[in-house]
Amino acid sequence: MRTYGQYCGIAKSLDVIGDRWTLLIVRELLALGPCRHTDLRNGLPGIASNLLVDRLRELEGAGLIHREAAPPPVATTLFSLTERGRTLEPVLRELSRWGVPLLREPGGNDTFRTHWLDLPARALTDHRPDQPAIALQLHADGNEDLVIEVKDGSVHTHAGRVDHPTASLTGPPHLLAATLLGDLDLSAAEQQGLRLSGEREAVMRILPR
Repeated sequence: MRTYGQYCGIAKSLDVIGDRWTLLIVRELLALGPCRHTDLRNGLPGIASNLLVDRLRELEGAGLIHREAAPPPVATTLFSLTERGRTLEPVLRELSRWGVPLLREPGGNDTFRTHWLDLPARALTDHRPDQPAIALQLHADGNEDLVIEVKDGSVHTHAGRVDHPTASLTGPPHLLAATLLGDLDLSAAEQQGLRLSGEREAVMRILPR
């Protein structure tokens, strides 16, 4: 492992997680839970397979992930975060928030996966915890869906769809991200092309104020 050789918490942390792709691997495992090698490759377009293997080995050596053999019918190796690895969630959440100004323009040829909105969505707050449970469906054009479930003041997310969402938001990634991160209010996002169906108040219940 390369090291900065500095007795500083920031330098020591970067010794472990500062290499290219490392924090994005952590992002994938936070968003999706236990993953196969192929799942990680899909969520990390552009990474070479041998580099992914190296990064996984380094993260395992640092005690941030562990691997286990999944039983049939999966019958493959699954990678997941250890408790120490999961403590990186607030670090990535702050990086996501810091990067908001960098997402104000469409991504051009940048790739996108809807589950990359998972961390911003987890940071949302239920402003009306006394109200009934709701399920919000997010769909970024040309991508898989993400569900935000809100109940008793808690916000949970998962990839996929629900049969009867309380409301749905559909549009380009930069508008979905800006809306969830509080950089663009809902009305302005709609004027720019974000599409809302279902209960507007359900969406307003979780958006940053």
